[in-house]
Parts: sequence; C-alpha cells; structure tokens
Amino acid sequence: MARFAAAITGASGVIIGIRLVTELLKTSEVHLVVSKSAFSVIAHETGHTWGTHPVAALRDYFRSSRLFYHDQDDLHSAIASGSFITDGMVVVPCSMKTLSAIANGYASNLTARAADVTIKEGRKLIICPREMPFSAIHLENMLKLARLGVVVAPPVPAFYHQPETLADTIDFIVGKLLDQLSIEHNLFKRWPGQAESPEDMQ
Repeated sequence: MARFAAAITGASGVIIGIRLVTELLKTSEVHLVVSKSAFSVIAHETGHTWGTHPVAALRDYFRSSRLFYHDQDDLHSAIASGSFITDGMVVVPCSMKTLSAIANGYASNLTARAADVTIKEGRKLIICPREMPFSAIHLENMLKLARLGVVVAPPVPAFYHQPETLADTIDFIVGKLLDQLSIEHNLFKRWPGQAESPEDMQ
C-alpha cells in the first residue's frame, strides 16, 4: 500500500485538501498535518469545527484506519524523519508563509520539516500555492522549489470538461494532483483530442 504525507495549511481552498485526502485514503495510508490556522479556515469555509478535538473529529469525518493525524508542533513525529518511508507529500492548499518556510529550509513546524525531508530524500513533493496575484517574492520561492524538482501546482480550474457544479471544479483539481501521484481516478472527463480519421489522412 502506498503511503503519503499530506498537509492542509491556512489558506483559502481547504476543501481541496480535504477532498484529496478522501481520495488518497481509498488506496493509500495518509499521514495528515493540519495547521492551527487551517482549522479556522476549515470552520469558516466548510462549517467543520475540527480544531478543538482534531483526532476524534478527523476520525469521525474520514472514517478510515489508514488516516494518521500529526500535530503541526510535533517535530518528533514519524514524518519528520527521512527514515520513515513515504511515496511523497502534498501540501494543499499551501499558504505563502508555508511556501516561504519550505523554500528557505525553515523547518519550524511539522509541515515544513516533512516537506524538507521529502526534498532531501528525493521524493515527490507537490505544493498547491493558493494566492492571487503572486508577488515577485512568491514567484521566486516557487522557482527555487521548482528547480529542486518540487511540483508547483496552483489550484487552477479548467473548463474543457464542462463542469456543472463547484464539486466538479474541485474534482478536476484533485484529479490533476492524483495524476501527479500516478493514482488512477475518474474524477473528470479527460480531453480526447481531435485526431483526424484514417480517411482524412489519405
């Protein structure tokens, strides 16, 4: 079974991270970190008040024995060590504060430390920076990480699959993240292309 680290930080769009974890748990073990500010955003954007008793709340919501929750201040957590093998890590959404910490190796909390470990061990790291517009500081931090092999995947929707609901748009973004992790899914209709028929090619 695959094993991934996942982090939800305090930026808008937390539902994307929640939806991604839901999909990952279908096939994988997930080690989840949720920042303190993310709990506030989750309450505001989704109505889920998980911050007071996160372990019980997350267990009740996801209902999976494959989910392991780690406090953001627990630098003794398994995912803080390179000897704990994972198949990669996703930070979604990724706040600009977290982006800066990862880009500059400032591992003051578990999310930044786990990301640092993922980079140093040569494993796949995906970040979903949620901000608009990006400043030159944000772009420089993203460029630094991209040059290290980090996948920078802002949660940008597409419309060629003709989404009808907000859930369709969220599923498209989550599906693109799953593609990066080589996990099969059917969350959106793929672009079939417009190939010419054999008769047209003659």
